[in-house]
Amino acid sequence: MLKPSEQSPPPRAERPVGELVHELIEDGKAYARAEVGLVKAIATAKGKALALPAGLFFAALLLLQAAVVMLAFTLFGALIWLLGTVGAGVVTFLLFGGIAGWLAWYGVQRLRRDL
Repeated sequence: MLKPSEQSPPPRAERPVGELVHELIEDGKAYARAEVGLVKAIATAKGKALALPAGLFFAALLLLQAAVVMLAFTLFGALIWLLGTVGAGVVTFLLFGGIAGWLAWYGVQRLRRDL
C-alpha cells in the first residue's frame, strides 16, 4: 500500500450540494454589489469632474447670448438713421430670424441624415 506523501493536503470532508450552491449564490451577490459600487464610484467621479466645465460652458453661453443681443442692438441703432425705427426693427428682426431659421433647418436636416 502507498503511503501518503507529506506534501499532499489532508482529505477534506465532503460538503452538501445545497451548502455549496448557497455559498455560490452569496458570492455572486457580493460580486454584484461590488460591481454596482464600482459603477457608482466611477459615475460620481465623472460627474464631479464634469461639474466645473459644464458651469464654464453655461457661463460662455450666457456671454455669447449677451454679445448677440448687443450686435442686434447695434445693427438696429445703425439702421435707425437709414430706415427709421419701424424699418430698422423689421430689418433686424428679419436678419436674425432668418439666421435662426436657417440654423434650425440645418439642424433638422442633419438629424434626419444622421438617424
